[in-house]
Amino acid sequence: MTIKNCLMAGVFLWLGALIPHVASAAQDGSVNKIDRIVAVVDQGVVTEKELNDRIEIVSAQLEKQGNQLPPRNVLEKQILERLINDRLQLQYAAQTGLRVDDDQLDKTIMRIAEQNKMGVPEFKEALAAEGIVYKKFREDIRNEILLARLREREVDNRVNVTESEVDNFLTTQSSRQDSSDEYEISHILIRAPEDGSPEDLKRLREKAEDALKKLQAGEDFGQVSARVSDAPNALEGGKLGWKTAAQVPALFLEALKPMQVGQLSGILRSPNGFHILKLTDRRGGNTSTMVQQTHTRHILIKTSEVLSETEAKRKIDGIKQLIDNGEDFGEAAKRYSNDGSAANGGDLGWVNPGDTVPQFEKAMNALQPGQISDAVRSPFGWHLIQVLERRNQDMTREAERMKARQEIRQRKADEAYQDWVRELRDRAYVELRLEDKY
Repeated sequence: MTIKNCLMAGVFLWLGALIPHVASAAQDGSVNKIDRIVAVVDQGVVTEKELNDRIEIVSAQLEKQGNQLPPRNVLEKQILERLINDRLQLQYAAQTGLRVDDDQLDKTIMRIAEQNKMGVPEFKEALAAEGIVYKKFREDIRNEILLARLREREVDNRVNVTESEVDNFLTTQSSRQDSSDEYEISHILIRAPEDGSPEDLKRLREKAEDALKKLQAGEDFGQVSARVSDAPNALEGGKLGWKTAAQVPALFLEALKPMQVGQLSGILRSPNGFHILKLTDRRGGNTSTMVQQTHTRHILIKTSEVLSETEAKRKIDGIKQLIDNGEDFGEAAKRYSNDGSAANGGDLGWVNPGDTVPQFEKAMNALQPGQISDAVRSPFGWHLIQVLERRNQDMTREAERMKARQEIRQRKADEAYQDWVRELRDRAYVELRLEDKY
């Protein structure tokens, strides 16, 4: 998930995007062409230039990955669908008051530059060298953040996982053989709703059978995926990456278990449609999880409209001086800390790796039991941290439950997001004009 070469790798690692939303600028001196509308999307439009810019980026990605490009008309239709869905979501974000301010955007671009081992001025120069207009790049990143926040607000934050769901999940997984195995999978979906007419279902199944015949005859899986698949990752060759047995639907898992690496499944029918799987690789999973836990407590001073950064730092330094002169850390936390743990003397209990923000964890890990840090800045404010003790703990059961909860949540969130986007599309006025080109 690259400015036309590897420059953009940092963008997509941070954003987790499958296809970039970064448009390249026309080279100086190019012939100006009257733009035209290829889709009307409610109160907005998608222009031919937007579509061509995105096709250029996607084509460069596919070529870099060694994938042969699908026919131009197939690529256009796939990418136009994505542009329409993005446009609908951005319109909805604007209507509901979701914004990304310039300060947040600047911080994000700074992180992207750092991931590419550059400062922001160097990064701007690198963008210019690749023919990418910084102003357009900046707005595309703003849109990516908006899309991520919109999904989080409308879908992810509304997904709940109950303890009984986790229990049932683990019970089901424990009954499966090879439940610790992991599979690297590619996938083609021919969408076919259960309530479709017999004629439509017959036509769609024949489409799936034709795709399978082409694959069995040696045609590249990524090419077939790009041409016929209705899955969101069709243009990426249908690659799902590594999945544990627990992350794979039971229908898929039963097909994958007997397969050898490189083999294709038959046609699998689910409520969503017809599926074809390719097993790219497989490996065994881990059986136990040992982690080092830290018993820690802290004092937090938050910055606010009435407490500036300088004043907050001065206050935390003053508290540190009081503790160095003999005041009890816990009592100081009760009196001064702005954190919810203040009533417990700042005690956070046993902390696992990843439980705290990176700045806090780095400072905490540098301390020996009994030591107190100097002032530490995190996104929450200024901290004093004290490590009380450490231990190695077998967290296998807890890790299994946490992993199960995450997998259930991700699966439910993905399904809910696809449903939400379809509902958004169904409510919208969309007029396609791409066919006017042909």
